Amino acid sequence: MRVRFDCFTFRFWSGSLTLVVAALCSPLPGSTAHAAAGTSFLPHQALYDLSLLKSRGGTSLDSARGRILYKFSGNACEGYTSDFRQVSEMDGGEGRSTLSDLQSTSWEDAEGKSYRFKIVTRMNDSDQSEVDGLAERTGDKITVKLTQPVAKTFTVDGKVVFPTEQIQRIIAAAKEGKSLLELTVYDGSDNGEKVYNTLSVIGKPIHGDKPGSTPDPSTTNDQMKKLTRWPVTVSYYDRDAKTNSGEQTPVYAMSFELFEDGVSRALVLDYNDFVISGTLGKFDVSDVRKAKPCK
Repeated sequence: MRVRFDCFTFRFWSGSLTLVVAALCSPLPGSTAHAAAGTSFLPHQALYDLSLLKSRGGTSLDSARGRILYKFSGNACEGYTSDFRQVSEMDGGEGRSTLSDLQSTSWEDAEGKSYRFKIVTRMNDSDQSEVDGLAERTGDKITVKLTQPVAKTFTVDGKVVFPTEQIQRIIAAAKEGKSLLELTVYDGSDNGEKVYNTLSVIGKPIHGDKPGSTPDPSTTNDQMKKLTRWPVTVSYYDRDAKTNSGEQTPVYAMSFELFEDGVSRALVLDYNDFVISGTLGKFDVSDVRKAKPCK
């Protein structure tokens, strides 16, 4: 098992659902409202079942299983809150297995000016590790203040976006008929200091009356049947990695179908050595506190 499997999965969910999922670049700071025009996120709760789709390369996995519970709430006035928990077990055979437990919570200002996050992870019986911090956009830069794992303050390029804005921009690009989108994202994952370049490939729209070959609670929901969704693949690249050639291999990639209200389904998480599938098992709107309407 790759030690950072749980952290990679987190990036997607905090950005897309959250998606997750977390790394996108190019528009200038302050253009969030334009990018998000027409985007109305649905407060919801979703439960995803994880399983091993394939194992390749030098990594040998016999099985993988787990679940992700995700809650998303908020609106353009009060900002967006994401609560996430993933428990997963990776079995390498011969009694070699790894159990990971990851919990995170984040809040993002709707204009992309502020982002608060806390991520807690535990592997097997080891002590838990924490990343806790605040990122604030000022002018042409973003100042990040970490309290965990160590107290530290640093700045990143102001063109970087936060996870919810990433999804806003993907949806906006999809509605405009664009098939490619390059962005750089900061989501607080890893040790709180990583920034990733991403390339999003957006497929042709799928209308709500087409449930697809693998229907789930999102495609059978009456409210969701009225919405368009798009197949999306986001590849994540280490911005600090040096390459000797013109082509860089992504650290990992994720594919999913993204509804125009921010809900995601049919997940495929590709970590190069192995691929994990995430099936939407439960989808609920009624159990999530609905955000107050904007005044």
